Amino acid sequence: MPTVTAQYVQKKIFRIVSEVARERGVRAFAIGGYVRDCFLGRPCNDIDIVVEGSGIDFAQAVGEKTGQYVSYFKNFGTAMLHFEGDEVEFVGARKESYRRESRNPIVENGTLEDDQLRRDFTINAMAFSLQEEDFGSLVDPFGGIRDLAAGIIRTPLDPDTTYSDDPLRMLRAVRFATKLSTPDLTFSIVPESIESMRRMAPRMEILSKERIAEELNKMLLCQRPSMAFELMDEAGLLEGILPWISALKGVETIDGRGHKDIFAHTLAVLDNVAAMSDNLWLRWAALLHDVGKVVVKKYDPRLGWTFHGHDVAGSKMVPRIFGALKLPLDDKLKYVKKLVWLHMRPIALVDEEVTDSAVRRLLFDAGDDIDDLMTLCNADITSKNPVKVARVRANFELVKQKLVEVEEKDALRNFKNPITGDYIMQVYGIEPCNTIGQLKEIVKEAILEGEIGNNFEEADALMRKKAPEFGLVEVK
Repeated sequence: MPTVTAQYVQKKIFRIVSEVARERGVRAFAIGGYVRDCFLGRPCNDIDIVVEGSGIDFAQAVGEKTGQYVSYFKNFGTAMLHFEGDEVEFVGARKESYRRESRNPIVENGTLEDDQLRRDFTINAMAFSLQEEDFGSLVDPFGGIRDLAAGIIRTPLDPDTTYSDDPLRMLRAVRFATKLSTPDLTFSIVPESIESMRRMAPRMEILSKERIAEELNKMLLCQRPSMAFELMDEAGLLEGILPWISALKGVETIDGRGHKDIFAHTLAVLDNVAAMSDNLWLRWAALLHDVGKVVVKKYDPRLGWTFHGHDVAGSKMVPRIFGALKLPLDDKLKYVKKLVWLHMRPIALVDEEVTDSAVRRLLFDAGDDIDDLMTLCNADITSKNPVKVARVRANFELVKQKLVEVEEKDALRNFKNPITGDYIMQVYGIEPCNTIGQLKEIVKEAILEGEIGNNFEEADALMRKKAPEFGLVEVK
């Protein structure tokens, strides 16, 4: 692992901070994630400066020297400025104590040592001194540098104390282990911390759903997000946070016939999607795509285990899940719900003759999300049978080609009926009624079946042909 090099401690901002610290007779340190990422060789433009004194007053002095605007957050005792591409945040060193019913600490002024003790993990408690006499030296009272080298997530204090004081740290432990892991070094949470999480899991109840959702989103955006859900399950956190996902675990067997582990399959699909797209909400769709299987699962002595309709059942569950987690209930919800609903359709086309009609209906239902849907469906091919995978993928390419051909010919993505309700009322002089919807449906079905083209002229001709069947007479 590389040692600290000049480029990490000789950024101009560090020299300015050092000068201000000397002038004001206080000690200042770079601390936390920036220091950790230096040793990991990860790019980082977020710098936290801890000062033994007022962080806000110190930031003001730095702002005067740099000529940069300083944002103040008095409720949190912090201040922030931007300098040469870095976001630099200042806070006074502090010590904290907690009430059992809240994760909001009682804060008092403290020393660097007090501040390091309150940090969540040893790897986040390391600091670079910015004093003239030992500029750039590492202050590491808990062996964070050793834990980094070993790929260990460990708390500075007894984990029961750390996690009871602020239960969000349990999710942060999971996130950091997932985020920092690479193909060369997998981070793990030490066993005593995992055991503590199991004991402290009920403390999660004091957290807001919004903070939990924020951590889940960050986990999902990691390179291999499955690791986070496996760790949450191991630590006894998953069932309380995502009971719908926890319910997917396990294999039920009847008459010696079992189904695949839906939990393991879901995580495989999630990782597959993560390898293809950094779209957070597509990753949510991957996580939830089979959530309806628990609801519809049945055993048939002839067929074995069936999950008929799990796509529809799952899509109906998405709003309830998003609501429970305080996730957005806007277009993002609609997007995830749509992908869960449609995720079986392209796969079904693989196993059937790919007709223009079926492709038109898929384009009609998916709209602009068709490409993301195809990504999800491609990720959903997880069979361990290489022959089957090769066959399905080859057929899947035919479906994708057919989608392109039909879209170029019929322009059905985000389809809009050429015949509007207003137009029907104008032509036949009628008020709003069910007949209008029936006529529009006839036109839509004819277009999707390829009986007429997706244009106004042919749609208008069909409308006028069918209107007399409903007793409509054109207004002259």
